[in-house]
Amino acid sequence: MSILDDYHEIETEIRYLTTAEGGRSKGVWSGYRGQFYYEDEDFDGSQFFPDIADDEMVELGTSVRALVRFLRERWEDVHAARITIGMPFEIREGARTVGRGVVVNV
Repeated sequence: MSILDDYHEIETEIRYLTTAEGGRSKGVWSGYRGQFYYEDEDFDGSQFFPDIADDEMVELGTSVRALVRFLRERWEDVHAARITIGMPFEIREGARTVGRGVVVNV
């Protein structure tokens, strides 16, 4: 049994805001845990970047393909009926928006 059996992944396209746009002061790496925000709620969703080496940072201001992982139970109970292809979302740290994206595949 794989650890991924405990998660459901969705494919997204995310652009992390630059510092001048109110975003982070540094880029992000695979495993980043900014909050996945939609429908006025924040949710845990770790972000992984399959097209970028694990030791490579995602530069702020660039768009990147990201896989967002939700605990499988939370996916089934909360997200499965609400997250749809083409849906916009934000990545937040507290009340601050640090990225914006769109769902590509569920």
